[in-house]
Amino acid sequence: MPFPVDGKWIAETEAKLGVRFPASFVTSMAKMNGGTVRAGNELFFLYSFLDGTSRKRLQRTCSSICRETRSMRNWGHFQTDLVVIGHNGGGDLLVMKPMEDDSTVLEHTIYWWDHETSKIEPVADDFGDLKRTRLNHAAN
Repeated sequence: MPFPVDGKWIAETEAKLGVRFPASFVTSMAKMNGGTVRAGNELFFLYSFLDGTSRKRLQRTCSSICRETRSMRNWGHFQTDLVVIGHNGGGDLLVMKPMEDDSTVLEHTIYWWDHETSKIEPVADDFGDLKRTRLNHAAN
């Protein structure tokens, strides 16, 4: 279950990755660090900002945006300027890319990275356009 995250953890991730996230993404994640969104017909699980406030939060956020981005950047078929923000459980990712005129600022557009082709396609003009969803764990 996602929970709020302090802005200092978001800033730490930005510093480690050398980018600034769009305001709509930061605002949404500050309220619910992680969770799920719908992109097209797919459900994507959002990676969280690593939160070292407590041992419990650290454990719940260890599959973080920073960790997953760094992991994918070490893989040969992933564009090294992309930032990973979520996955669909089948290999595809939700990603952000830097602005053309400033590589330290991420675009508002959210992209779907296809694991079979390594190509990206836009799925939302802004993170706020994606529908946040709640999983019904009792049904599983």
